[in-house]
Amino acid sequence: MSTRPETPLLDTVNTPEDLRKLDKSQLRKLSDELRAEVIDAVGQTGGHLGSGLGVVELTAAIHYVFDTPQDKLVWDVGHQCYPHKILTGRRDRIRTLRQGGGLSGFTKRSESEYDPFGAAHSSTSISAALGFAMANKMQDRPGRGIAVIGDGAMSAGMAYEAMNNAEQAGNRLVVILNDNDMSIAPPVGGLSAYLARMVSSSEYLGLRTMASKIAKKLGRRVWGGLERAEEYARGMATGGTLFEELGFYYVGPIDGHNLEHLIPVLENVRDSEQGPVLIHVVTQKGKGYAPAENSADKYHGVAKFDVVTGEQKKSTGGPPAYQNVFGETLAKLADSDPRICAITAAMPSGTGVDKFAKAHPDRSFDVGIAEQHGVTFAAGLAAEGMRPFAAIYSTFLQRAYDQVVHDVAIQNLPVRFAIDRAGLVGADGCTHAGAFDITYLATLPNMVVMAAADEAELAHMTYTAAEYDDGPIAFRYPRGAGTGVGIPEQLEKLEIGKGRIVREGSKVAILSLGARLEEAKKAADQLEAKGLSTTVADLRFAKPLDTALIERLMRSHDVVVTVEEGAVGGLGAHVLTYASDEGLTDAGLKVRTMRLPDIFQDQDAPEKQYDEAGLNAPHIVDTVLAALRHNSAGVEEARA
Repeated sequence: MSTRPETPLLDTVNTPEDLRKLDKSQLRKLSDELRAEVIDAVGQTGGHLGSGLGVVELTAAIHYVFDTPQDKLVWDVGHQCYPHKILTGRRDRIRTLRQGGGLSGFTKRSESEYDPFGAAHSSTSISAALGFAMANKMQDRPGRGIAVIGDGAMSAGMAYEAMNNAEQAGNRLVVILNDNDMSIAPPVGGLSAYLARMVSSSEYLGLRTMASKIAKKLGRRVWGGLERAEEYARGMATGGTLFEELGFYYVGPIDGHNLEHLIPVLENVRDSEQGPVLIHVVTQKGKGYAPAENSADKYHGVAKFDVVTGEQKKSTGGPPAYQNVFGETLAKLADSDPRICAITAAMPSGTGVDKFAKAHPDRSFDVGIAEQHGVTFAAGLAAEGMRPFAAIYSTFLQRAYDQVVHDVAIQNLPVRFAIDRAGLVGADGCTHAGAFDITYLATLPNMVVMAAADEAELAHMTYTAAEYDDGPIAFRYPRGAGTGVGIPEQLEKLEIGKGRIVREGSKVAILSLGARLEEAKKAADQLEAKGLSTTVADLRFAKPLDTALIERLMRSHDVVVTVEEGAVGGLGAHVLTYASDEGLTDAGLKVRTMRLPDIFQDQDAPEKQYDEAGLNAPHIVDTVLAALRHNSAGVEEARA
């Protein structure tokens, strides 16, 4: 007699409302199915894996206990949100993660009402959740703000700024500290689970509040003594003293994978009238998938992989990645220069600083997710004669812009900024695209801004920056592999503010900055085929401009086109300003600027992003021909 296979619980859950219809005893099975779904989906798309697997039970428990979306759930960074997306009506699209037209790899307000706040940078969740909580409180509406923040994100000062301001929200604010790496807590077991349930209970919190009021009325000395006694007792038992000092009721640590421990604590906090509350949950990255458990770093962000073996389907061979070119070049330079040191903000492998750290561990500093501190720390090092390199993604350096201006540029300190992920970044989308660094750096007095066209140029610029002591200097380079030109044995110290001619022509001049140089050369080939003699210049510097080169090309060519992988206000704007000031366009010269469009581009394959941006060779050719059509002297030649 055959039996019909049991319907997976996950098939019955499309929204958290469906989830809440389940019995608590069913949540374990649901979590196992949810974990398997995440593994299978990410195996097909690539993306963030370990962090999502670590919060499967926590995700199910939060949506089961709290009234989302009325209660606003904010995931810090958002790279752990894949289980959340599956449970909130997006399971049918989960295999479009990070694809063009598909789901974002992070939370996104336009995707779902269950994503109340978009994120991809860290340490913003508590501030945002506090905003939701206070807005509902002031409008006398139900609804909490719930922030889930990792221990790594707690290294950023913004998290503590928010916590210091949170007391007024009362029980409307719940912060869940997902401790999966730093081991803040002692080992989690039955005793700590019991303590967590006890101290989160309404009876305990109510007695604590009542005792506090009575003690205060009895006098300052009595109250102070009782307060200190309780603080010491709870600090020894649970480790919560720091958070208590910031005005939170601390609960934990508890096992974030044990639903029998987790659900009662969340229910107690939900039903309590005390607050704000911080729940300390201990989880394991990659939980439930052996390859990710055994190698949490390699399985934080993954390419497509074989679910059975865990083997990632990464391409092998080819040119080196830009970040590795930087890290290895800097390490070699530091062999003979003891003043060189490197700073990263929680991205050692992403920036190549891990290569430097292996060779020079005493001169390598990972400051955590604290770009503001990292930049000012570098300024202090520079002021005392060191040669610091602050290696930070373009999009993350935005977080420290005031420090770049106030602590570095105004004081003209020789901090070297190695700006990784400059330009478009494919699957990570607009939150990680380095679109603005040319604009926000080239506008600053004292700042030198370079852009590498290939891996050889990056090596030369790293050496140039190391040798430059006259003020701050920055060099930008893209994500991914180089062009294949190789790294020269002998490094060249570039002359500040001087570009280079790649090929010489007479009719059209293409002024390229950075990694669009290869497309500029392809465009020149296509223009030459149309009878248009074309010069290609690699300007190398957005600031200071090579004004002598620019003036020569403008006076000797009919059309000048600037090409850069940055937002409006960058190279093109500076070239136009110079041309206007010098009257170089008065004789009918046609100048066109090509740059990233004035939009936030969603994730897609890099080549499709460049097509959307209009920065590939055919777009350069079209821009030149359109300019010539507006120049009566060039009409016949353009038609030919």
